Amino acid sequence: MDISIVIPLLNEAESLPELCQWIERVVNANHFKYEIILIDDGSTDNSWEIIEQLAANNPNIKGIKFQRNYGKSAALNEGFKAAKGNVIITMDADLQDSPDEIPALNQMIMEEGFDLVSGWKKKRYDNKLTKNIPSKIFNAAARWSSGIPLHDFNCGLKAYRKKVVKSIEVYGEMHRYIPVIAKWAGFRKITEKVVAHQPRKYGVSKFGWERFINGFLDLATISFVSRFGKKPMHFFGLWGTLFFCIGLVSSIYLIIAKIIETDFSLTNRPIFYIALTSMIIGMQLFLAGFIGELIARNASERNVYLIEEKIHL
Repeated sequence: MDISIVIPLLNEAESLPELCQWIERVVNANHFKYEIILIDDGSTDNSWEIIEQLAANNPNIKGIKFQRNYGKSAALNEGFKAAKGNVIITMDADLQDSPDEIPALNQMIMEEGFDLVSGWKKKRYDNKLTKNIPSKIFNAAARWSSGIPLHDFNCGLKAYRKKVVKSIEVYGEMHRYIPVIAKWAGFRKITEKVVAHQPRKYGVSKFGWERFINGFLDLATISFVSRFGKKPMHFFGLWGTLFFCIGLVSSIYLIIAKIIETDFSLTNRPIFYIALTSMIIGMQLFLAGFIGELIARNASERNVYLIEEKIHL
């Protein structure tokens, strides 16, 4: 199969028929063997009934229905598991992502050799105050922390080589950081493509201000887990040792000063409390690293590594 198109959705019954017809026109015109995987993330409207009707008329349309709302990351993760195409393309179901971009995205994966191509909605039709400005701040922080020069991490329109989606796990609200997850999994051929952004035709946006706060928290999480998930002591041990040494040096200074000056008062000096606090923080960080190592060594995936190729094995 050439292409799997994975579409998570929540209460998008009005847009689904038009979206699927649009996708069918594009893939048939380019003679792609395809499948459309629609993941209903706990919709409360008749989205699932629409999916059943579409699937009955086209065997290339497949559906997954969650019992309740789990979030976009969970929907994408299940879609990635089910996808069989050589190229997996994700898009939103609200018609703001254009299926006309599919051939070019497929070409960048199959012919130009990229592992992941992320859409860049250079011209947006969203509200500037509530979406555009916070999105620019968020993307700047993501670029700085990840080292991946993408302008639009949040864009739902992305294309992946099959091996990428089969090698990563998306959970929580980490869908924003799939390029970061892919990079830390060893897929470094990541680029972006300017894509068309359509005005919303039906319904309302399902995201609010809280997604940007959660986004920064998730960025910190994925950065830490990617770098230190299998070696937590390298982080906690380093900072624990540093704080403990600061406290130890300060304590030695106080002891020497007390020996030299008998009327030297320890508890009346700020450095005494700095030394005490630093040593306590240092020990706590070191213990956190030690506990983290014990958990990591007993985790079921402690020795799971992505192997690209083997010879005679």
